[in-house]
Amino acid sequence: MSTPRNPWLRIGVDAWWLVFEASTVIGLRALKIAAGGAVAGTEARRMFSEKLEAGIALQTRAMTGGLGSSAPHVASQAISHYRRKVRANRRRLAKG
Repeated sequence: MSTPRNPWLRIGVDAWWLVFEASTVIGLRALKIAAGGAVAGTEARRMFSEKLEAGIALQTRAMTGGLGSSAPHVASQAISHYRRKVRANRRRLAKG
């Protein structure tokens, strides 16, 4: 007989990675915005619109049942949703 797996351990690790990647994005964005100029303004607007879009998309998925029905599945899907967005920003900002 196997031991049941605790899904919250994996969710906790994924959440930790989200925090780590998000802090990296915050630092990279801060450097870009601190440099000033048109690039800084564009990045600030992009940051705001991306956060708004990601939040609305997640709420829509939640309201339509797209995140699942169990608490661990909903939590996992929400973290995955934001990790994809944060990871894309980290890659984009690290390029230049």
